[in-house]
Amino acid sequence: MSKTFEQARAIILERVEPLEIERVVLAAAIGRILAAEIKAPWGMPLWDNSAMDGFAVGSEACEQEGEVRLVISAYIPAGQSAEGIELAPGCAVKVMTGAPVPVGSAAVVPVEHTEEVGDVVVIKDRIKTGNHIRYRQEDIAEGEIVLRPGTLLRPPESSLLASFGLLSVPVYRRPAVAILSTGDELVAPGEPPGPGQIVDSNSHSLAAAVIEMGAEPVMLGIARDDRDDLREKLTRGLQADVLVSSAGISVGDRDFVQEILLELGVETIFTKVRVKPGRPTTFGVCNGKPVFALPGNPVSGLLTFEQFVRPALLRMMGHREVIKPLVKAQLTHTIRKKSGSVQLYRVRLYRQGDGWMAASAGDQNTGILKTLVNANGIAILPSDKEIFTAGEEIEVHLLPGSFQQGPG
Repeated sequence: MSKTFEQARAIILERVEPLEIERVVLAAAIGRILAAEIKAPWGMPLWDNSAMDGFAVGSEACEQEGEVRLVISAYIPAGQSAEGIELAPGCAVKVMTGAPVPVGSAAVVPVEHTEEVGDVVVIKDRIKTGNHIRYRQEDIAEGEIVLRPGTLLRPPESSLLASFGLLSVPVYRRPAVAILSTGDELVAPGEPPGPGQIVDSNSHSLAAAVIEMGAEPVMLGIARDDRDDLREKLTRGLQADVLVSSAGISVGDRDFVQEILLELGVETIFTKVRVKPGRPTTFGVCNGKPVFALPGNPVSGLLTFEQFVRPALLRMMGHREVIKPLVKAQLTHTIRKKSGSVQLYRVRLYRQGDGWMAASAGDQNTGILKTLVNANGIAILPSDKEIFTAGEEIEVHLLPGSFQQGPG
């Protein structure tokens, strides 16, 4: 049941669908995916208004050469209506930023380009028609579709929705992701490890990755290499939207995870992926819910999460683009690998001239976590090639989070 890197990702994405829709308040919608079309209930701006503190003038003032002197006939602060205020020939109306301009306004002259002398404003610069007036509906027309389903709600979208008085919006629900670490050798963080024991970092790193992308982790703790303990915790995990376990999926005498998942009704789709690191990555489905069994090595677990679990969670959250675009970069050194598998090679990207350079982030042994800490990208090295020479262009998947600008 071994799959290529590309096959594995395609199979996973074929098996997951967006979750149901829920309505949340606008403040809680940032980072969520809009699930409905939004039309403008009115146009924006609602009326012609001034973009500057200054003086609204008529078209005759715009046609004049040299100094223009106009009588200040009215004052309109922001928040006040311009109804009933006329802009007569030879007059100007003082307006504040955002205030409506009176009918007949051809331009607004910023206050810093004028001089007030009593009830007269003196304008020395030539006035250009249309300057500093924001015209009714020039931004958005009434009834216009302003946001479509699948839109990621960022601060600009939040501002737009708030401008139309929308207090809540329909979005796709965040998946609850059950996370389980397995192994007799593990102790929880905070407990001193004894002989032969190690501190469980996988559940915390995977939970951090889940939180970072906007989903909700459900911590199941540590399951021992014991059938009853594994069955109990995996059963609880299958109540979440997604189950992600780490370790216990190899061929050891006490690697029971796959066996127990089968007993619990999980349909195994594949058990190996031709990728390094991450070969024993397993994927299954139970009652429509995706189940991932990732390698126990912390580096392998995080790398396979990025390539296989993250895209699935993004699709469940309603994202349309779930595979991050790859950037092209020049290698600073030669890389040799075995053919037959995609290699996930940890690199540091930095700018040089108009392009990107990719340097090794350190020792590529999967036991070296520091290399992943130093990396800001993962080079996706194709399976059919063994040697990548210095200066050659490769494709790199940018890691979320920190980004280093230089090679230091």
